[in-house]
Amino acid sequence: MTINWQTYENEGLWDELITPRGRARNGAGKLCRTLARLSDSELAARKTAAELAIRSMGITFTVYTGEGSGTIDREWPFDIVPRLILKREWDRISSGLIQRVTALNRFINDVYHEQKVFSDDVLPREYIERSKEFREECLGVEPPHKVWSHVCGSDLVRDKDGRMYVLEDNLRVPSGVSYMLENREVMKRVFPELFEEIVIHPVDDYPAQLAACLRSLTPIKSPQIVVLTPGIYNSAYFEHAYLANAMAAQLVEGSDLAVGNDDKVYMRTIDGLVQVDVIYRRIDDLFLDPEVFNAGSVLGVPGLMRAWRAGNVALANAPGCGVADDKVIYTYVPDLIRYYMNEEPILPNVPSYRCVEKDQRDYVLDNLDKLVVKPANESGGYGMLIGPKATRAERAKFARQIRANPRNYMAQPMLTLSTAPAIIGDHAEPRHLDLRPFILSGAKSYVTTGGLTRVAMRKGSIVVNSSQGGGSKDTWVVDLDA
Repeated sequence: MTINWQTYENEGLWDELITPRGRARNGAGKLCRTLARLSDSELAARKTAAELAIRSMGITFTVYTGEGSGTIDREWPFDIVPRLILKREWDRISSGLIQRVTALNRFINDVYHEQKVFSDDVLPREYIERSKEFREECLGVEPPHKVWSHVCGSDLVRDKDGRMYVLEDNLRVPSGVSYMLENREVMKRVFPELFEEIVIHPVDDYPAQLAACLRSLTPIKSPQIVVLTPGIYNSAYFEHAYLANAMAAQLVEGSDLAVGNDDKVYMRTIDGLVQVDVIYRRIDDLFLDPEVFNAGSVLGVPGLMRAWRAGNVALANAPGCGVADDKVIYTYVPDLIRYYMNEEPILPNVPSYRCVEKDQRDYVLDNLDKLVVKPANESGGYGMLIGPKATRAERAKFARQIRANPRNYMAQPMLTLSTAPAIIGDHAEPRHLDLRPFILSGAKSYVTTGGLTRVAMRKGSIVVNSSQGGGSKDTWVVDLDA
């Protein structure tokens, strides 16, 4: 047999499937027994089945080559060993995510209205005024249900203590949910017998839940919903097209829309103009409306902000919500939960240091070889320093950047991320991973039962982003098995 869990080396780290004694964790018994029974040829056949499924389903992601505007479409990297989480743990995680996003939405609404969070000294006003995601154009706007971030993807990690932490929140245009859904479809083809033997909680209701969330943003009974994409060269275009199709919504680019003299948004069709009620936008704020933001943008719609401010169209996510998608603001989320909800946080933050504060900045500068330093508003793993793995020259460069612009940086200890088995060649090896569940906020809240598990496929790496060599796994929320 190919896989022998007794010889599986997890190097003393917390593994999602296997205990240090080589035994399956609670809920993972049937899965681990099935994998251990597979011969070399059977395991290879399952891997091939996954690859063929990905190819036939056209699951790709776009990588920017760094050479001009060149891009490459690559097949989605996928590992056939799923990650398991017990339902009783997931219920707690789900409650913590709803609590967190609710507080963040109240914070965003406060920033653009009464700004009590500043006058009550919960958070310094200048942190927001100096944020590149703060939009003065959004002051005074009140979106439906006072919700600004309708789709949030919060990244979770488990440390060596086995405890789940929130690593960061993505509230602007988070991506990855289509890959979560497609991962499940691939696994049903690869291990159909396990879906008969194990109670695996479903994720395939997400498109219906997203559509319901978007419909709740307008009083119109049968609203016209569109997904606004930057176009085929965007790295998440596969997801834009997937979700539009799954929701029976129209996939549009900026040139397909127009704002009339009545400050309403219309979609150009072969039958004439059709009014649009809700836009699920996958374009960054600064490209949304050339009348207000980047005048040279050809991706957005002139007058769109006018229509939104007039209440004639709903935008999800709302412009300006990026003030809470800031890694410095992230450090205040536990305080924001206490302030807005009078509750203790259910899910903890990773311990963090704000470089804008002198005492914490001094600590960071003195310990760059032990910390991970992140810029406030980058994503995808770009622009950060992994101190323990950086060269002395790289740390010196980052020190200069921190001193020059301390507001733009925060730091965290380098976590010992949990692992899960991945099939490497003809055997199983541990690989570090994280998890991105998706939280919907509209008239009601919803959390996916699981999420997108991303895996650092290179041995010892903690960088899970697909654009930098990472892969993914299906995430199973399961009940206890025999």
